[in-house]
Amino acid sequence: MSNPSLERPCVLRLDGIDLSFGGIHALHGIDLQVAPGEIRAIIGPNGAGKSSLVNVISGLYPPYRGQVWLDGHPFKTVPTSRLARLGVARTFQNLALFRGLSVRDNIALGRVAHTRSTFIEQLAGIGRARRELDDARARTDEVLRFTGLIEVRDRLAGTLPYGLQKRVELARALIARPRVLLLDEPLAGMTVTEKVQMAQLVRAARDQWGTTIVLIEHDIGIVLGLSDRVAVLDHGRKIADGTPAQVRDDPAVIDAYLGVAHSDPAAGNAATATAAVEGV
Repeated sequence: MSNPSLERPCVLRLDGIDLSFGGIHALHGIDLQVAPGEIRAIIGPNGAGKSSLVNVISGLYPPYRGQVWLDGHPFKTVPTSRLARLGVARTFQNLALFRGLSVRDNIALGRVAHTRSTFIEQLAGIGRARRELDDARARTDEVLRFTGLIEVRDRLAGTLPYGLQKRVELARALIARPRVLLLDEPLAGMTVTEKVQMAQLVRAARDQWGTTIVLIEHDIGIVLGLSDRVAVLDHGRKIADGTPAQVRDDPAVIDAYLGVAHSDPAAGNAATATAAVEGV
């Protein structure tokens, strides 16, 4: 696994992010730096604030306090279409597919925000519209092959097994060749085999296209083997940030996942707890 130099400028940076809903604090002073071309994981137990954070990053939730920076430019809320044109794509924890459309058509929709042709050009199939259509077809075929979906390209998305539907959503995000890809719990609900396959696709996307990936996930076992750096949230606060090895051995992380206090002799030794965390 490559480890991008942390001396390179951040493609994405969060400074002191606070988020509240009706007086309830969901995020407290979150700082985060993401280097170009790295797989940056954000993990934590259920309710830790992971999805709230990715919604702030993607411009869906304006932070109460703090700033999000993309390539050194600040933003708080950004329309989805503009975010896509800035080179940011995302998937959602809950599937957001068009179940009545084919796999191919679902994936092709990921290019819509990047079209420049006018309605008349599209209707007539001339000029930019023709070039954009040819490009969309070529990219759709490329992503279908990359994700192993070529054999089911003409099936309705809603008829596929859950694990393949998650791949369709990943493919739809990848077709735009985003510079930054936000993945919100892409492994949720999958079998162990499906999780491993999805993790391999995520790593391959980074290696093939240089995509910077921010991965929001609960499954610490898969994430530690996939990511370059890992930040850990618990109750809306960042409790750890470092390499997978550093995070794996951090007592605060072990406590958050296992609910044990290492000052308590009954908790057992740290090595035993760490091994248990790796199996979560």
